[in-house]
Amino acid sequence: QVQLVESGGGLVQPGGSLRLSCAASGRIFRINDMRWYRQAPGKQRELVAAITSGGTTNYADSVKGRFTISRDNARNTVYLQMNSLKPEDTAVYYCNADIKTSVLGPLTAYWGQGTQVTVSS
Repeated sequence: QVQLVESGGGLVQPGGSLRLSCAASGRIFRINDMRWYRQAPGKQRELVAAITSGGTTNYADSVKGRFTISRDNARNTVYLQMNSLKPEDTAVYYCNADIKTSVLGPLTAYWGQGTQVTVSS
């Protein structure tokens, strides 16, 4: 009933930039917090950035000052602007959102399918 679809990943050189997008669609009553996670090969999935419905943001120390999370509530979309990319940013990036599908329904966490970001020269 609800889908999160990411886009914008790819191959970029160190120091470059990418902008990820994640659009939620389907039966949506309200979206609360939205987040970006990443998972590198052989490592656990980690939280990269989060944003509340009111626009309050939070970042992992490793990306502070380089990444910016934002959202367009009218479009049910969250973005991740990634600047000054480093090889250690290479990972599959996943979006995650807490969504209510009806006024009385529960708040449920949904995940996107992931998009690959590779930082390499």
